[in-house]
Amino acid sequence: MKQEQVATLQEQAIRVELAAAYRVAAHLGWSELIYAHITARIPGPEHHFLINPYGLRWDEVSASNLVKIDVEGNVVGESLYPANKAGFIIHSAVHMGAEHAPWIFHTHTLAGMAVSTQACGLMPIHMYAHNFYEALSYHDYEGPSIRLGERERIVKSLGANHSLMLRNHGLLTVGRTIPEAWIRMWRLERACQIQLAAQAGGRLIEPSPDMCRQSRALGEEFLTDAAPLGELEFEALRRVVDEKNPDYRN
Repeated sequence: MKQEQVATLQEQAIRVELAAAYRVAAHLGWSELIYAHITARIPGPEHHFLINPYGLRWDEVSASNLVKIDVEGNVVGESLYPANKAGFIIHSAVHMGAEHAPWIFHTHTLAGMAVSTQACGLMPIHMYAHNFYEALSYHDYEGPSIRLGERERIVKSLGANHSLMLRNHGLLTVGRTIPEAWIRMWRLERACQIQLAAQAGGRLIEPSPDMCRQSRALGEEFLTDAAPLGELEFEALRRVVDEKNPDYRN
């Protein structure tokens, strides 16, 4: 098989996986009208990546209408839709500057945005939060991300971690696969939800740093015990999406 044919088949497989991620995220209620993004880098020296069409809801995204853009935000090939500039800035920064981030989730959920406004950030008060103990990066707010100069600072803020809280903005997670990026976002989102609920009650119990580190290590062991990180959980919800409407594959 020719190299061009292999590249085409590879891109098509990525398109289907990414479209499935949008439908799963929409099913979970993570969408924000037509905003926020999940992206995938296409292998190759060009650093092209796929992003949702600007103007469509997440439950309307399909493999064929995903937009391929370059690191300057230009549409590659033909597309009926443009790409959102703010999404381009954030995602191009990470795709270009972080080799461990071919897949990126970025959300504007109620819980994620609420915790992003808190000076304390994510508190290590329960086991989901412990997944991010000493492994969650923070990036200070610079307004809507529409200036190229912010890209370098976003990459520096993320560093070698796989999860980033954009202060006063939202959440971002990355992974080598879509299930990896997704399960990190699911657990980070859940952690934020639990924190807000706990803060509405009485005095909080915060385990010791050693216990938080132990909890994180045990959590990583648990998550990868039976399958690659996030695979079983993501496929469980993908089956729900397939039963409802598998047209995202087209």
